[in-house]
Amino acid sequence: MKISILGAGHAGTAVAADLSLNGHSVSLIKTSNAMHDDHFNYLMENNGSVRLIEDGKTKSTTIKQITRDLSPISESEIVIIYIQTNYHESLIKRICPYLRDGQILLINPGYLSTAYVLKYCSDIDLTIVEAQSSFIDCRISQPGTVKVLFRNRRNPLGIYPVNHLEKAKHQLNKLGYPFVYLSSVVEAALHNPNLIVHTVGGIMSMPRVEKTKGEYYMYREVFTSSVWRIVEALDDEKMNVMERLGCKRMTYLEACKYRNTLDDSQDAKDVFISYANIPNPLKGPTRVDSRFIAEDVPQGLVLLETIGAECLVKTPICTSLIEIASAALDRDLRAEGRTVNRLGKNILKQIIQEVGDN
Repeated sequence: MKISILGAGHAGTAVAADLSLNGHSVSLIKTSNAMHDDHFNYLMENNGSVRLIEDGKTKSTTIKQITRDLSPISESEIVIIYIQTNYHESLIKRICPYLRDGQILLINPGYLSTAYVLKYCSDIDLTIVEAQSSFIDCRISQPGTVKVLFRNRRNPLGIYPVNHLEKAKHQLNKLGYPFVYLSSVVEAALHNPNLIVHTVGGIMSMPRVEKTKGEYYMYREVFTSSVWRIVEALDDEKMNVMERLGCKRMTYLEACKYRNTLDDSQDAKDVFISYANIPNPLKGPTRVDSRFIAEDVPQGLVLLETIGAECLVKTPICTSLIEIASAALDRDLRAEGRTVNRLGKNILKQIIQEVGDN
């Protein structure tokens, strides 16, 4: 298949390489000059040559097209957005002229960016897909080389509109990832794990990050028993909101377990601890103003708070974390965030209506 991937960072490059190894024709499109320019320039100068290192083995492949040009989108069957969610709205507006009827637009992860697609591309008959989390946990170790740390054992996806589900499955399953399909994009959006662990972990790590100047491993160090109680309190608020929207209650830990292992007999907390202790873990966050806070508070917590307010569900822990993060960064993260009004109240009602219908 012809596939365009928007975002030439860690995961975008890894998935582009993975799909190239599986025989797909991939265009990897860089959408900004913000990060990873050395890596992108290397790919440009070396005709898309890239190495994936996984479990001590190296696989080399060639990504067919490396570009900043958006026009390959028009020829693609599947378009995958792999950039930080802060920039989804502006990117979706940019790519609308290149999208066409019948395409699949996969947003990884989404945080309900389905609403932005409907807001700006309503005249295009798209299948919109939101993923809970990246299929591959990885890092660019040097230009042209990506180290794979972990792969999800299951990748939950939400499809909009739901009546496109069977047709979408046929195409998506060709990608070769272990996909499972949820009842709606709402489930995929609010079960984004970063909404819970990045925000609580990032906020509670601030003194440690500043003291160690980034010589710190959040997943291994921050989630003490007291911090875990904050995680559970925020998670309970999220489940209350999801339940009001018509979704089934599922804890962060159970959602994590479902993605990370096929062994349903394992204790969910043990699965999280196992992930936190993978060999050669990533350091970080290395600064307070990292995506753990600067992305997942305005795009995740503000989203949760504003939907909660709309459906009369109290979210005091969520609200407190937004206030603390805004004070620490000396920025109004609500002003930057996704709210019901910014996404479009009527559009959200349209999306949520499908939850009730299923």
